[in-house]
Amino acid sequence: MALAVRSVLRTVSRRLQARTYADAPKEGEMAFTFAAGNKVFYDKQVVKQIDVPSFSGSFGILPKHVPTLAVLRPGVVTVLENDGKQNKIFVSSGTITVNDDSSVQVLAEEAHPLENLDRAAAQEALSKAQSELNSAANEQAKAEAAIAVEVAEEIVKAVSA
Repeated sequence: MALAVRSVLRTVSRRLQARTYADAPKEGEMAFTFAAGNKVFYDKQVVKQIDVPSFSGSFGILPKHVPTLAVLRPGVVTVLENDGKQNKIFVSSGTITVNDDSSVQVLAEEAHPLENLDRAAAQEALSKAQSELNSAANEQAKAEAAIAVEVAEEIVKAVSA
């Protein structure tokens, strides 16, 4: 009898101590995490749709999207929230992961809400980057300047739209 009681207690104890995942989204929902070095924008928040710029082309993500791993290119990530609000965030680079449980993670090197970007400052940054590209003394300096030009061009495009 004592052996049976111990066995039942161990089983119950193990189940109580077992680690479990956080509450998963309901069927047809998509949990979204979006973080950058400067800020966490979304933390497992359920959203309707996410549009991302990637080096293989821009694409939209809905619940039940095929699992994907992609590299972000400079551009605007658009998030359609459940209340219909659209949130646009500029990213410089990073990764996007779509998991088979419909969860999505965007990890950006740097990201800023579009409304916080200044067109004049973006134009100035573009001019400076182009100047640095033209005067680059070696291949490394050329590569760094080319990246700065690409990012600045995308910022100008994003704030002009």
